[in-house]
Amino acid sequence: MLTLTIKKKRTVIMSNNTPKEMYLEMLKKAILFEIWLEHEPGATKENRFQGLDWPLIAHSMIGRIRMNHLHQLMNAVINNNIEGDFIETGVWRGGTCIFMRGFLKVNGITNRKVIVADSFEGLPAPEARCPIDETSKFHEQDFLRVSLPEVVSNFQKYDLYDDGIIFLKGWFKNTLPTAPTNKIAIARLDGDMYSSTMDALTHLYPKVTIGGFIVIDDYSIGYCSAAVTDFRNANHITDPLVPIDSTGVYWKKTK
Repeated sequence: MLTLTIKKKRTVIMSNNTPKEMYLEMLKKAILFEIWLEHEPGATKENRFQGLDWPLIAHSMIGRIRMNHLHQLMNAVINNNIEGDFIETGVWRGGTCIFMRGFLKVNGITNRKVIVADSFEGLPAPEARCPIDETSKFHEQDFLRVSLPEVVSNFQKYDLYDDGIIFLKGWFKNTLPTAPTNKIAIARLDGDMYSSTMDALTHLYPKVTIGGFIVIDDYSIGYCSAAVTDFRNANHITDPLVPIDSTGVYWKKTK
């Protein structure tokens, strides 16, 4: 960081950020609606930072901490040559996947895809195969229903709708077994429920490259954390589960 004093009246801070870093920072601010937060009813800087609100306007609800963390993971994948695509299961308005695509594009990376997996109809109703989900009411939340055309439109708003994206529409139990990827570097799971989380882990974890990352967005939700615990125990996974913020966790696959 370089500090210059101009005419002894005003101090100007000249950042050494690269154009790529500046673009990605601006992309985060736009996706999270931070620049115009005062125009979003009920929003506060702290809640948006922590990812604790359901935004009326912003294209992502993961907040700044989890968005920054995702950026760090993508940098780690690139710097350490970890092979594989990026996938998010449960994308809402698409903001996190938009950031993933922006990261790849600004870095000139053409050998990785962003897989955008969602029902685009909201969350599923509880199923008998997952009794723990019995009390879930997520399927009744119209706010969580975002159509595929709306998500596509959001990608287009950032000029990031291109052949680097694969949309995977349908319930995870039906789509993820044949997800069009052989290697995954980052699997970001945002399914909230036991069924959605378990389906994603069951079908995607074997494809995660050694050194790749599994991110659980809503570990603070009991349905979700129960699925993570059961899956890790059943598969003897001992890689440390690391907190990101008050709700998200992740681990690095080492074996």
